[in-house]
Amino acid sequence: MKYTDVISVLNKKASKNKAKLLMRFFKTGEGQYGEGDVFLGVTMPEERKVAKEFTDLPIGEVKKLLKSKYHECRMVALLILIQKYKSYSVAKPASAKGYGEVKHIFDVYVLNTKYINNWDLVDLSAPNIVGSYLSDKPRDILYKFAKSKSLWERRISVISTSYFIRQNDFKDTLKIAEILLPDKHDLIHKAVGWMLREVGKKNERVLCKFLDKNLTKMSRTALRYSIERFPEESRQYYLKK
Repeated sequence: MKYTDVISVLNKKASKNKAKLLMRFFKTGEGQYGEGDVFLGVTMPEERKVAKEFTDLPIGEVKKLLKSKYHECRMVALLILIQKYKSYSVAKPASAKGYGEVKHIFDVYVLNTKYINNWDLVDLSAPNIVGSYLSDKPRDILYKFAKSKSLWERRISVISTSYFIRQNDFKDTLKIAEILLPDKHDLIHKAVGWMLREVGKKNERVLCKFLDKNLTKMSRTALRYSIERFPEESRQYYLKK
């Protein structure tokens, strides 16, 4: 089983019209965040089917697939990594083999972030691999990513924490959000606001405390995302401050 087999299957499902639509949607034009990304024109449901078909693709071949110029190939590579990660972390979590495999997958991920280079690739994979792996480990790498020149590593840093939020663990989300508040990119503002909103869904008091402390430092985008689920009166309170 080779990575070229995956590409062959994806090519058979490709659509030039869908590719054009996707390239516009993911902002691949000159100067846009997805500049230079290339699409085959395959839908996400089809990508998931292909990933399931190639769950047993060796890691070495998955790495080659992840380095493809085609967005859908990189997405399928990440879907396969997630499937492999879950199969070991759930079925064999305490075994030496299970631990070795999940660490290997985590290492492959963090060493190849330059290929995880659009928001959909990050948002799908970061919580399921990075967040999951770091849930019971030191999280220094997230702070390194938060200060990275790479837009996508900065997004990985905060989106990964959604896994922690689900466990009612908010401290790293809040710390990384503070680091990213001055960021210039709208995709980071949206990611920060989104994760803060998720914190608020779990504990509104924690979110309000963060807002009261950091309101003057937040972009309007981050603020609007973070308070999206608030009652209208509370939303207006923060929007007018």
